[in-house]
Amino acid sequence: MDRIRLKQLRVTAHIGVGDEERRRAQSLEVDLELVPARGWDGALGDDVALTVDYYTVSEWVREETAARPRRLIETLALELASGLLGRFGLREVEVVVRKFILSDAASVEVVLRRTRGDA
Repeated sequence: MDRIRLKQLRVTAHIGVGDEERRRAQSLEVDLELVPARGWDGALGDDVALTVDYYTVSEWVREETAARPRRLIETLALELASGLLGRFGLREVEVVVRKFILSDAASVEVVLRRTRGDA
């Protein structure tokens, strides 16, 4: 299956269960696996309009992440998946949101996969 992967996209968010944690902006990382609605077997013709513009996707993810405070990275991942499926020509998306909050762990991450129709 054809796919595009964006790895370790750095975004900024006000996120956390406690008010104090949400007050300060935090850096997160987002990984995306995008499965286009149309495969590349046909006449792609080197035309970005016939695939998924990953630059536009990355800008939308940055804007959406910064748009409002959230308590849970799970909520952010769900909103990103739903928005990506609704706005871009995608059949399926996997979203990983990585947070750097625990001193004794490299990161905490949530992973979810959604297919058009179930997001």
